Amino acid sequence: MESYVPHRGRLWLYLLVGLVIFYLVVPMLIVIPVSFSSTTAMTFPPRGWSLRWYEAFFGEQKWIGSVWVSLRVAFFTMIVTTVSGVAAAYALHQSSFRLSETIRATLISPLAVPSILIAVGMFFVYARIGGLLNTTLGLVLGHSVVAMPFVVLTMAAGFSSFDMSQEMVARSLGANRFKAFLTVTLPQVKFSVATAMLLSFLVSFDELIISLMIASGPMSTLSRVTFATLRDDVDPTLAAVSTLMLIVTSVPPLLLHLYASRARKREGRDAG
Repeated sequence: MESYVPHRGRLWLYLLVGLVIFYLVVPMLIVIPVSFSSTTAMTFPPRGWSLRWYEAFFGEQKWIGSVWVSLRVAFFTMIVTTVSGVAAAYALHQSSFRLSETIRATLISPLAVPSILIAVGMFFVYARIGGLLNTTLGLVLGHSVVAMPFVVLTMAAGFSSFDMSQEMVARSLGANRFKAFLTVTLPQVKFSVATAMLLSFLVSFDELIISLMIASGPMSTLSRVTFATLRDDVDPTLAAVSTLMLIVTSVPPLLLHLYASRARKREGRDAG
């Protein structure tokens, strides 16, 4: 029998949640107004309003170039990790191999390893191999390592909620495993795939440590250029960059959530 906990007894929990939300939201509420400051100092509240720092961002090659590098690397990282991560999660879900848990742990181990260790290891490997430092391929491979766990975990959750007997029925009717996966299984876990794609893109777009170690100059990502600028000079351009990155990293997940919610409601009405 479940015991009822009055609101007064849960007050500490409400306060904790409120403090966490305050800690997460307040920096964003400060950065956005500062990005529209008319002065050269990062002051809050701004003494005047202007778009000069957004004009400075879009008018300077180092910023625009880094944006294109970040978008290109994030896109290819998304493709690589989604294809390989979905395949790996599917194989592990279907497998009864005794080492499958070890393989799963290996795939998600980058979550438990400090990024600096991964970055240093990649730097020495790339330096030994040659041809991967300061390249799109090198960045994609590096970002894929840290993005892969998010894809594997997301797809593992998706496959665990799917009834695999539907795929078995399709295979019993003559479809091979690959066709049954594409026509039966994949459509049923499409929201998990979309979530995995989005997470891998955002992880790559925001990645800093690996980008610092294996890329520089024209191959610098937006995160790397932002870090270098923050180290050398502080002006409201950084606030403008932060605001734009906030939009890139928050709006797509929100849109995906709204679309998934509406799609599930529509499927529920159709089923009813």
